[in-house]
Amino acid sequence: MKRDLFVTMERDAEMETPLRTEPPENVLKGVRTNIVQSIRAFRVQQLQDAARALGQHFLYANLAIAQSKQDVLDLLAQQFILPAHFGKNFDALYDCMTDPVHKSGPQPGFIMVLEQIPANAKFDKEAREQLLDIFRDTADYWGERKIPFRCFYSFL
Repeated sequence: MKRDLFVTMERDAEMETPLRTEPPENVLKGVRTNIVQSIRAFRVQQLQDAARALGQHFLYANLAIAQSKQDVLDLLAQQFILPAHFGKNFDALYDCMTDPVHKSGPQPGFIMVLEQIPANAKFDKEAREQLLDIFRDTADYWGERKIPFRCFYSFL
């Protein structure tokens, strides 16, 4: 019985051990500087730590409760603290991710996480691709300015 308890505690400790033990800035070593990709093996905390270590902006949005395009835009506005004049459409989202930030001076780079993008009838595959296209265009925008912009996403 005591042996089983020890094995269980040992397994619990193993599960708490991070998959990667390298310095935070090395987590992104193999990831292009201007990309939108699935979060896959990365953990949100790892990405936040990497952003901090690299001196970059970290933006996080959990979209799990969104059901529609408007819900997604509302949550992004709240969680990214977008300006009050945000028009709550995809064009306005692109503008908020580029223009005002660009005008605020030199930027160190961005690591962004869009977690649990909805996948339902009101936010279908086309809407998801449009949303990701906004962030791909944003990555291109910052890439042209030699500013790293990495966006990681997951679907609900």
